[in-house]
Amino acid sequence: MPRSSATRRVAAVWPFRPTVRYGRQVAEALRMETVGGIVMLVATVAALIWANTPWSSAYTDLQKYEVSPGWLDLGHMDVQHWASGGLLAVFFFIAGLELREELTHGELRDPRDAALPVIAAAAGVAMPALIFLAVSAGEPGAARGWAVPTATDIAFALAVLAVTFSSCPAPLRAFLLTLAVVDDLIAITIIALFYTDELNWPPLAAGVVLIGVYGLLQYRGVRSPWFYVPLAVLAWYCVQRSGIHATVAGVAMGMLTSSKETPDERPTNAERADHVLRPFSAGLCVPIFAFLSAGVGLSGSALSAVGGDRVALGVVAGLVIGKFVGVLGGAWTAVRLGLATLGEELHWREIAGVALLAGVGFTVSLLIGGLAYTDPSQFERVTTAVLIASLLASAAATVVFRRRMRVRARTD
Repeated sequence: MPRSSATRRVAAVWPFRPTVRYGRQVAEALRMETVGGIVMLVATVAALIWANTPWSSAYTDLQKYEVSPGWLDLGHMDVQHWASGGLLAVFFFIAGLELREELTHGELRDPRDAALPVIAAAAGVAMPALIFLAVSAGEPGAARGWAVPTATDIAFALAVLAVTFSSCPAPLRAFLLTLAVVDDLIAITIIALFYTDELNWPPLAAGVVLIGVYGLLQYRGVRSPWFYVPLAVLAWYCVQRSGIHATVAGVAMGMLTSSKETPDERPTNAERADHVLRPFSAGLCVPIFAFLSAGVGLSGSALSAVGGDRVALGVVAGLVIGKFVGVLGGAWTAVRLGLATLGEELHWREIAGVALLAGVGFTVSLLIGGLAYTDPSQFERVTTAVLIASLLASAAATVVFRRRMRVRARTD
């Protein structure tokens, strides 16, 4: 895009502008899944370290520090709730953009090609939920967390794939991306349907209208962010007040963002939004959420408490075993029944690696865990279980992918 005369004048006076240049370099790095996953991992490790030091009470105080101006009328909102309900809405907006892209130009464009990851994703949601319910049966209130092990973390999973399988074929990455996007869409639907305790209809109606106006402007080809930013903020506010988790507004607006090509070949609205918001999401929103959610005690007593808690064991079994059996079994069944085809560049051992990797359920699993269990001690055990399961799933997938890399290296 051509620069303005003012910008050109600034460039002439200060041609290097190191702050701007470094800022752009950082933003470009954050658009890579590997870097985003590493940033989130660093935030998680930092939280775990802080929560296991003598200053752990300061970490808890930070989580529970209330920021709820009365004029917003959002009830009691501490820092942790702002991260999960506010910042994470940006993450789900990006997920909505990815889903729209897949529906328009990607793997979901052709129903036949989309069938394999879609069926695998659906089975990969159902099986972990069933395993969780079986393991946690009989525990009071346990059933409320049935959805905790159903979600796959896009950022972490793609980062692990990129790091451990550098020769990954493009169809396998597309399979994982489509699987994770559909998985997140199902998770958002679950949140809206099963984790909304009480609906406040007037704000909900206002939120739906605002989201509809957003979609209409996108359809009309309006490009100015000055229209969309206020609409998005107001829609988020109304949905948050309605009682539905505000991440639903994020994914809805992401899916409504236009990916229609322009006659002059300028970036589409979806491409522009992704370009601007992805570094913000990967570098700030998701790491802050991870930092404020992952800080749990990892002492011997804390780990033994997880081992004796059937809810936590259900989360681990659901993510590590349920995801693997569900995704791989769903894909295999779809091919056997003729509902989908396995591409020439895909192999069942690589699909098995992705099925293991689907057990990395960090972001959305923690979000659902916080909605399902309001008791701090129970949520801490669930958080620890999610971390353990994600680590086990990543390690198992890494072993599979490293072997596949060696096999591909010998055959090339």
